[in-house]
Amino acid sequence: MKDQRRIWDRLAKRYIASPIGDVPAYERKLELTRAYLRPGMKLLEIGCGSGNTGRKHAPLVASYTAMDISPEMIRRGEAEGPVPDNMRFECGDFDAADIAPGSYDMILALSVLHLLPDPEATVKKIAAALTPGGYFVSSTVPTRNYPLLRVIAPVGQLFGLIPHLASISAGDIRGYMTQEGLEIIEDWVPDAKSAVFLVARKRS
Repeated sequence: MKDQRRIWDRLAKRYIASPIGDVPAYERKLELTRAYLRPGMKLLEIGCGSGNTGRKHAPLVASYTAMDISPEMIRRGEAEGPVPDNMRFECGDFDAADIAPGSYDMILALSVLHLLPDPEATVKKIAAALTPGGYFVSSTVPTRNYPLLRVIAPVGQLFGLIPHLASISAGDIRGYMTQEGLEIIEDWVPDAKSAVFLVARKRS
């Protein structure tokens, strides 16, 4: 994943400076997530970027770890503003990290799964890392809805211009969750071209 790390280091400044594309949708996702937050929970967000989502959620839980593969993204994220006392940034690759089963009460992967080499394996690892009854919150671009990406993406990736882009559908994401014993309890897609937002609960 070194190449991906370098790409995200290069994109970090522009990525963090970019405004939220759909503010009402973002606020709705925050609202849906908050419905499941409890004061004693331990949270992990993978692909945290600026950490601003973590800044909003951390005051509502016991601890919040914001992880990103890019050192530059972490550096810029930490500089974005005050960080709650119970929130920490961590530079790391979730797929390669040694995480004990049942480590977290909630794991968030927002705009992440479609950028990973093996989304199915990542969901499997997330499910294992959750406590019984824990939650997996994801927002994922169904890249198969964009045929042009399948033409452009391989060229951009070949020259290291854009990150890896997995070919994935909303049905794939739902299937990965259910086969790992995760029950989907929130399923929201604003329109056919939007990211699919899911909250899934690990069965006790």
